[in-house]
Amino acid sequence: MAEHILIVDDEDIFRKLLCNVFEEEGYEISNAADGPTAIEIIQNKNISVVLCDLSMPGGMNGIELLEQIALLSPQTSVILITAYGTLETAIEALRKGAYDYILKPIIIEDVILKVKHLLERKQLVLENQWLKLEIQQKYDFQNIIGKSEAMQKVYRLLKKVSPTDSNVLITGESGTGKELVAKAIHYNSPRRNERFVPVECGTIPSDLLESELFGHAKGAFTSAFRDKDGLFKAAEGGTLFLDEIGELPFNLQAKLLRSIEEKEIRPVGETIPIKIDLRFIAATNIDISDAVKKGLFREDLFYRLNVVEVKIPPLRERKEDIPLLVKYFITKYNKKLNRNFKSMENNVINALLSYDWRGNVRELENVIERATILGESELITLQDLPTYLSEKYQSSEPSISLRETKKIYERQRIIRMLEETGNDKKRAAEMLGIGLSSLYRKMEELGIPLDEVIPENES
Repeated sequence: MAEHILIVDDEDIFRKLLCNVFEEEGYEISNAADGPTAIEIIQNKNISVVLCDLSMPGGMNGIELLEQIALLSPQTSVILITAYGTLETAIEALRKGAYDYILKPIIIEDVILKVKHLLERKQLVLENQWLKLEIQQKYDFQNIIGKSEAMQKVYRLLKKVSPTDSNVLITGESGTGKELVAKAIHYNSPRRNERFVPVECGTIPSDLLESELFGHAKGAFTSAFRDKDGLFKAAEGGTLFLDEIGELPFNLQAKLLRSIEEKEIRPVGETIPIKIDLRFIAATNIDISDAVKKGLFREDLFYRLNVVEVKIPPLRERKEDIPLLVKYFITKYNKKLNRNFKSMENNVINALLSYDWRGNVRELENVIERATILGESELITLQDLPTYLSEKYQSSEPSISLRETKKIYERQRIIRMLEETGNDKKRAAEMLGIGLSSLYRKMEELGIPLDEVIPENES
């Protein structure tokens, strides 16, 4: 759909000239000879850009029209045109929100170029806004899947720590989703509109890590042919995520500590430090306190990073979240791979619940991705699972206990009743044949939030 431009000028010939020029460029055009007529058009049409003469009859000049447009249609941009340009009027127009200021006699090509640049800029801003919204939605706390009590504790902690500027240490086994949690903290913090910069401390060669983190000056070493900003500088104003911080070489730990404490860095080869403003989030899958005892990690750095510790539970300790995670991954890979899986057979979920998941959520996701690639029906079957899962399950009874199976069933049943009754707990208790106090006790025991209804298809 073509962008809509409004030409406002009391000179008929000049107005018609601009209308013809922009129509030939493919834009939708409206025109007005005075301010009141322009206001009426703006109230009834979606105008992207207004080209407006500064001096017009009818009791409303260009700056007054600009002020009215700002109130009626803030998304509309205004370019003012005048034959009586002065520095004062230009400054006043720009101060009141005009995008640009053009003097008569105009150069048609220049006006077309200004409008094109303006519309490209508006589109870029809109795309950036949508991208930021999409990212924030992606890393909303609710997208860290899990309704277990263990994960509810994590959610409550994240909601408290995210709005602050405190350093956070995220601990947990490999595959538990530590970077996802770090991004959730960042995108729910006051720094959400700035950069989130991840650093893999364990994958960058130790002889390059200092330069990568802090930057370097030209000539600092043999291959330093120019100045280079490091990752600290790249994260300015935002969040620096130090993943696998336990792998950071001991000789760099003192320099990192100083950077955190003094809020400044000194690039390799520089003598003058540079001030920085960023938040630190670190993550590790090792026991840092044990590394401190063994002299492998500085104690003072550990305490500086560990202002708040967020422990991510392994999947084997929250198996009641597996059905929810599976449903999420099926939906994800249906969309990504253009498949149409509805769910999985009962023996598949039993096989998944009986496994200990040493690779945690990452391993579970890989299993479901593989199943959606290889599966041939609307339900994932046992044959679609890796052999280490399917053969183990087929050769022995599932290790999931009767009590765990009962808890999963009870949770699904209660959620279904709450959904059907619109979260009317009294009616739900009656339909379940239990007392209201028993329902509340069961909801707490099974990790069902008391103040919300979880749709059945997410249980």
